[in-house]
Amino acid sequence: MDNGGTAGIRGVLEREVLPRVTKPGRYIGGEFGATPKSGAEVRIALAFPDVYEIGMSHLGLRILYSLVNARPGFAAERVFAPWPDMEREMRARGVPLYGLETFRPLRGFDLVGFSLQHELTYTNILTMLDLGGVPLRARDRESALPLVVAGGPGAYSPGPLEEFVDLFVVGDGEEALPELMEELGRWKRAGGGARGDLILRLARGVAGVYAPSLYRERRLPDGSLGGIEPVTEGVPAPVRRRLVAQLDSARWLSAFPVPHVAAVHDRAAIEVRRGCGQGCRFCQAGFIYRPVRDESPDRVCAAAEEALRRTGHGEVALCALSIGDVPGLASLAERVAKLPAPGPVSLSIPSLRPDRLTDALADRLSAGAKTGITLAPEAGTEAMRRRINKKVSLDDLLRFAAALKDRGWRSVKLYFMIGLPGETEEDLKGIADCIGRVASLRGRGKGRWEVSVTVSSFVPKAHTPFQRDGMTSAEMLRDTQRFLRREVRQRNATLRFHDVELSALEGVFSRGDRRLAAVILDAWRRGARFDGWRECHDPSIWREAFRGEGIDPAAYAGRSFREDEFLPWSVIDAGVSPGYLLRERRKAARGEFTPDCVTHGCQGCGACGAGCAPRPAGPAGGARAAAEAPQDPS
Repeated sequence: MDNGGTAGIRGVLEREVLPRVTKPGRYIGGEFGATPKSGAEVRIALAFPDVYEIGMSHLGLRILYSLVNARPGFAAERVFAPWPDMEREMRARGVPLYGLETFRPLRGFDLVGFSLQHELTYTNILTMLDLGGVPLRARDRESALPLVVAGGPGAYSPGPLEEFVDLFVVGDGEEALPELMEELGRWKRAGGGARGDLILRLARGVAGVYAPSLYRERRLPDGSLGGIEPVTEGVPAPVRRRLVAQLDSARWLSAFPVPHVAAVHDRAAIEVRRGCGQGCRFCQAGFIYRPVRDESPDRVCAAAEEALRRTGHGEVALCALSIGDVPGLASLAERVAKLPAPGPVSLSIPSLRPDRLTDALADRLSAGAKTGITLAPEAGTEAMRRRINKKVSLDDLLRFAAALKDRGWRSVKLYFMIGLPGETEEDLKGIADCIGRVASLRGRGKGRWEVSVTVSSFVPKAHTPFQRDGMTSAEMLRDTQRFLRREVRQRNATLRFHDVELSALEGVFSRGDRRLAAVILDAWRRGARFDGWRECHDPSIWREAFRGEGIDPAAYAGRSFREDEFLPWSVIDAGVSPGYLLRERRKAARGEFTPDCVTHGCQGCGACGAGCAPRPAGPAGGARAAAEAPQDPS
């Protein structure tokens, strides 16, 4: 049965599919604030390869949806990965995957644009393409449209998906995606043409676009990767990421649907800063989103007020990689909390550096609903924190936690990482000591005090100082987890560990090349779906897939790359120079700290081009921070 028409899709869904699946609200569309558009010249399906509740929480999806639909002639629809029960019912009844706004099948769009937020969603991409009637491999697509496009952090290490994706848009998408759609519109008005010609036109005409079919890998005699080179003239090598000079939340977040099913982050989210100057050496986001760009307080408040009015939310999340570094954060939070709304406005913020908590900010956060707050010391000793460039002291951590306890908070979240380069048993004992000392604040004042601890495994990421360092073996990571379970004895401290198998698989694809496409396809055919969900992940499928392709996963996740070795992601220029990343890696080995470029001046990473001047910082910034900063002897 072919249910390709939108009316047919809706009818079969209502009669035969939705009564048989969990959370049918994920699949019905028609939300308040949705933007169905007819008569558009260029249509894109914004495809998020995870469930509705997670995708509807993603700020990037909200921004692109608003931007595209605000343009005459453009239309954006949302599509999410169906849960296995929905996939099963759709296949049984011949229902193609569709956009939620108009129920148009995926194959009926001009562009299918995937957001690559996490490596463990890669098999979901194949599910979505296959359900949508789009051939999985790019070389098997005969018609010119749709083109499969991908962006997000995963585009900075595109190798494993290069067989499936026609175009990667690298970097900020607010300007790049509309430019891509405009160029596609001109191509359509001129009468169209062959698929290969269109891909070449877009790769040449839109900055930040990487088209894998226009490049080839060069292998060395030993089989290792020696380079990635263009096969035609006029395409960049490497491809430099796109960069938006100024944020504009008030315009970018003009409209977004209110979800039918409660989203993971069910609140209004406003970006107050993009980029981070801290330079934590394991953090990919801290490097690929450089340089730091601050949103104006007036635009933040305007965007928050409009979001509260349109959605009915009572909570606003102020979003930034290092939120405590935002200048005037306490006064901004005060302004947002006083915005007109049907009821009191609560505030939430991401993990906060302990040295960035001021009394004013603590009072403001404590005035609303205490929805939870996360502190991220990352490591347990001063020595390891210097290696990873995390300037956080145990005294700051305890002062921060005590301030929350004194203001009526009953719980706090801590975040640590194990398996970091150079880790010793002393570092692990330091983690246990930090947890114990925070938990011991239970006896301070009245009320309960719960400490929730998340411990993740270090995964090397492209375009970071630790990109060349291999992962610790799965068995050693399990030993470390057992060690911490023994060492942390406080009854009011709860430890949660990231699954070692999942972290190892993430490590493979975060450092992968084109050879891994065959593994992904094999695993998908064997049934791999939603690998980021423990209840869905089946390690045996992946072991069989790697074995079937003759690939050792440790050769990707566990090995260390030489300093003179070509990296699979070197075809992408992330803005930060490779030389700077190497210098940072050497400084890590020496235990040397690099100061924040925002408060202490340009450190020469290359992200700003000609360099940048110091700017006003958050509570610990300014002259005091400059005076306390260690000097860089290199």
